[in-house]
Amino acid sequence: MSQAPASQDGLPNTQDISDVEAIYSQSQEQPGGDVQKWGRLFPVGIRAKFDGLDMFKNEYTLGRGESCDVVVGLQNLVEKYLLTISKTHLKVVRAEASTGWHVYLEDLSSNGTFVNGELVGRGNKVALKNNDEISLSMKLLKVFVFHDYMDNDSASYPEQLRARYTMSRVLGAGACGEVRLAFRKGTMERFAIKIISKKKFTLRGQHQINQTDAVANEVNVLRALDHPCVIRIHDVIDSPAAVYIVLELVEGGELFDRVMALKQLDEPTAKLYFYQMLQAVRYLHQKGIAHRDLKPENVLLASEEQETLVKITDFGLAKIVEEDGLLKTLCGTPTYVAPEVLRRRPDANYTHSVDCWSLGVILFICLAGYPPFSPEYKDMPLQEQILRGRFTFQRRQWRGVSEPAKDLVRRLLTVDPAQRISVEQALQHPWLQDKKTAAVADRLMGRGKRRAEDCLAPAGRRRRTLADVNGHQETATS
Repeated sequence: MSQAPASQDGLPNTQDISDVEAIYSQSQEQPGGDVQKWGRLFPVGIRAKFDGLDMFKNEYTLGRGESCDVVVGLQNLVEKYLLTISKTHLKVVRAEASTGWHVYLEDLSSNGTFVNGELVGRGNKVALKNNDEISLSMKLLKVFVFHDYMDNDSASYPEQLRARYTMSRVLGAGACGEVRLAFRKGTMERFAIKIISKKKFTLRGQHQINQTDAVANEVNVLRALDHPCVIRIHDVIDSPAAVYIVLELVEGGELFDRVMALKQLDEPTAKLYFYQMLQAVRYLHQKGIAHRDLKPENVLLASEEQETLVKITDFGLAKIVEEDGLLKTLCGTPTYVAPEVLRRRPDANYTHSVDCWSLGVILFICLAGYPPFSPEYKDMPLQEQILRGRFTFQRRQWRGVSEPAKDLVRRLLTVDPAQRISVEQALQHPWLQDKKTAAVADRLMGRGKRRAEDCLAPAGRRRRTLADVNGHQETATS
């Protein structure tokens, strides 16, 4: 890589951001602090390495210059990213006004400073509030979350939670609560804390479910699981109003967002992700667990890299299968539920095969970038589309997809659950007889370090034959 010319003070000049690809950053933090501190910068991200900063002075600077309070160097960022940082990149100031103390960030950089993804702009100032996220040079290069100890938001959390964790910004929200970034006090390990209200809520407009029971179910399921492609639970804190589930933090985002950003995944990448999903769901099924709400939003990616570990999450609808192997509860997300779930007959039962249908919908979306079933398709109601198994391989989106991949989609999206392919059979399908994919997945999962009973059969020992699956109706234009 070419070196930027040095300035008179001996530091290389700031490199223009156009020369550098956008990234997310990662950091580590060491415990420390002062009881009189008014704020703290918690490090966040994937690829950078910063310590946390306890704030007790009224002004702090950050940049490559040696006079800065936070000196950014090769110990924090690799060279190509480091050269996008100005000698004095930003300043954080705590000032007193007639309305009391307030905090602001001033952007002094050439390439820009971002707060919550919004460019501040050189010479501009922006108020810095509790849980604001700071990025350097590019909005995806996240480095710190600002925590304001003068903010009283933390008082709403139970004492048991506040004693163990510092709560930070919202990572996501759903119908029954939200997920927040949190730091364990003492070690500053980062976690995702799922906050679930104990109030009752209506599921799909039909059934009332007591949220306490649903939470207890999720906790019990997660505590029993140990697989590299399944989210791990670390702690559970119960309070009168809510349950706080402390989960491992996965920073690569949702599979849904990855597919939407790329429009559709290339076939090798889709295969790598789907192979891992199958391994995770097979593990669940071997444990007698049906997830029942598999969808791209519940598949998380460990990193922004194309080759990344995937993690199945959100077991709020999972259930230990009874001895007869049948489930009767009507649940799941409408566009992903199997046809046998929608029939709603009093005697309707369904098995683990409902997860296989959902996996088929996920694979379809990964390969094509659009859903097989949708209320947006006006020629037929959504429920009828699913009950008849009617979907279309649109020529433009499926032009480069192989026939074996399409065949696996067909076999998973088979209306009759007795004829639908199982997870075990899916792993034996010719499309997944790919030693390179299996080797990459095995490396990502670290299976060589796991106990023998948690390991899954290698690709070389899988049979390549499958019985034909009938009973599926399909409209295809490919």
